[in-house]
Amino acid sequence: MANRTPLFSRKQPGGVYTIADMQDHPGNIFFVDSGHTSAEDGAGFGQSPDSPCATLDYAVGLCTASNGDVIYVMPGHAEAIAADSDVDIDVAGITVIGLGKGAARPTFTFATAITADFKLAAASTYVENILFLSGIDATTGIVEVSAADCSIVNCEFRDATGQATDCLVITDGSDRLKVLGCTFNMAAAAGADSAIAIVSSDDVEIADCKIYGNFAVGGIDLRTTASARISIHDCTIWTANAADICIVDTITGSTGTIGPNLNLILLDDAANVTEAVTGATFYMLREVFVTNAVNQGSLLINWTAVADS
Repeated sequence: MANRTPLFSRKQPGGVYTIADMQDHPGNIFFVDSGHTSAEDGAGFGQSPDSPCATLDYAVGLCTASNGDVIYVMPGHAEAIAADSDVDIDVAGITVIGLGKGAARPTFTFATAITADFKLAAASTYVENILFLSGIDATTGIVEVSAADCSIVNCEFRDATGQATDCLVITDGSDRLKVLGCTFNMAAAAGADSAIAIVSSDDVEIADCKIYGNFAVGGIDLRTTASARISIHDCTIWTANAADICIVDTITGSTGTIGPNLNLILLDDAANVTEAVTGATFYMLREVFVTNAVNQGSLLINWTAVADS
């Protein structure tokens, strides 16, 4: 706990440690900065921005489960992710916050193996303001979630080379995951199946996201085993694939709410507006708008209206 005082003495005159500080940082605080001349993954490193860890995974190993520990990843930090679980957020209850904006955000690049990924493998973990770059063709999920009650907030997923097959893969049991304020800027060329794939995970919420790509299956794909009570709202989803599907339940048994405040963009005016969302067991909440042509206003999705019985 000794690392608290130097940090908060910069926030509060005289080093006063307030209740607000305790709420923000109830546990230990660690720092990661690959660009710092003193960065090292070793004993005594990580507790100060002046002697940070060199890699995020090493800092995760310094954390204590369910202690409210926070890891700050400094502006300009960069890591190449070369293998499965190269970064494994496997300590429950920790928070990872990237500092910096635009190109200065902490950046994790996947350019060696299609199975390389960044995992959220422990419950109640939180990741914010990270840039994920897919630097090899046909990556199979550069970020994978496999635990409950996690959050991914204000992150960007981007194709840098080729086309990722899927960017974010939500595996069995990732209940109550929140994907909030994220951007998926995938390639215009064919090769992607989805931006977000969801398997057997209940009460997942996707909100305030912007999604673009050439999705052969759908921008958001509920696949393999049904998920329950999914909530997708306040998003823009743009597909550049002739399949013209933005949200799809490929196993036709998932439940949840689609909308309100969704804007769906299809490839061309031959597309079927109704089928921009494909899933007979979803509830559609107005307003959900669809457009399939430039220089034309969007249309309220023409699903069958509810009848007052």
